[in-house]
Amino acid sequence: MIPTLPLNDGRNIPQLGYGTFLVPPQDTEAQVSQALEAGYRHIDTAAIYRNEEGVGRAIAHSGIARDELWITTKLWNDRRGPDAVRAALDESLTKLGLDYVDLYLIHWPAPKNGPIASTWETFGELRSQGLTHSIGVSNFDERYLPDIIATGLIPAVDQIELHPQFQQKPTKELAKTHHIELQAWGPLGQGKVDYQAGLIGEIAQRHQASWAQVTLAWHIAKGHIVFPKSSSPQRMRENLASTNVVLTSEDIAAIDALDLGLAGRVSADPADLN
Repeated sequence: MIPTLPLNDGRNIPQLGYGTFLVPPQDTEAQVSQALEAGYRHIDTAAIYRNEEGVGRAIAHSGIARDELWITTKLWNDRRGPDAVRAALDESLTKLGLDYVDLYLIHWPAPKNGPIASTWETFGELRSQGLTHSIGVSNFDERYLPDIIATGLIPAVDQIELHPQFQQKPTKELAKTHHIELQAWGPLGQGKVDYQAGLIGEIAQRHQASWAQVTLAWHIAKGHIVFPKSSSPQRMRENLASTNVVLTSEDIAAIDALDLGLAGRVSADPADLN
């Protein structure tokens, strides 16, 4: 069974999901269908991925009741202000074939695009209207999350790059203070970190698990929401099985010690993506 985490808005989110970043639009329906068949119920997409329609087709053909699914999508950086936000979510819902999403996120802070307050306040209105059940942000680290918190409308989730060598501890402490749950994108290092060769590989051997399962088990033990991406049905099932890997406190502490701070980042700095 996939564990859930309580959000600050009273809802429960599946802690392990399936990510569709870089899944080609023409492959999305098949891959999401395979993920749903494997047992995933939390699917993460975004307008900029250009695969919402494929996600929607997979949902429609799955036969799974809507209230058993958790669907997340995101607002892209060129849509700011009340009218643009409402239009963007309407477009996403149309592509997904849904009446609502479970979670709607501002994809990046995009600081050069101007103030974010009116955009974020519109998210609150969309939630009140039932078009999204929960709201949050993505890539808002300790530099940008305070601007959101200052509005008084606290996000349920902050989705950030997060893996053993880049643990974003300042952002995690700020989020914890306001009961904001962290979602880890790139939870395995996006193929840019060789976690298998070192400590995590050694822990995996002791647990008779894969290095990816150990890394995902660490995320789950740390309370992160996590959604690895794989095009292989076998790997999808293996990732789900990470919920059965029980790490010791020593294992967790050893993985914690891999953190390199900012030097561990392997993707874009939110300050640079506008």
